Amino acid sequence: VQLQASGGGLVQTGGSLRLSCAASVRTFNFYMINWFRQAPGKEREFVAGINWKDNSTDYTDSVKDRFTISRDNAKNTVYLHMNSLKPEDTAVYYCAARKGWILVRDIDGTDFWGQGTQVTVSS
Repeated sequence: VQLQASGGGLVQTGGSLRLSCAASVRTFNFYMINWFRQAPGKEREFVAGINWKDNSTDYTDSVKDRFTISRDNAKNTVYLHMNSLKPEDTAVYYCAARKGWILVRDIDGTDFWGQGTQVTVSS
């Protein structure tokens, strides 16, 4: 599985971006997809996840009510809609695929990673 993340950019505080994660394989349907992010000097952290079975979602507390994760299985694409962006959201965002349907936040056990897309929120 190859994952292609895109949609990052520079935005002002309060702005919005939509990240996309396109997968290269039809069996994308059998993977849960997570978004992680890594800010300079910090560890990579979980942001949001979505499974394939019933589109259940999970969010880290700092992005709840601001970010929405969704998937379009017909297009093999997962989206991360980011609203009300804050400077602390600045990071490289990575999408990642894990086989199975149970939502898991752990980095360990991830099967495939995308290349990352930079999100910069100016104050």
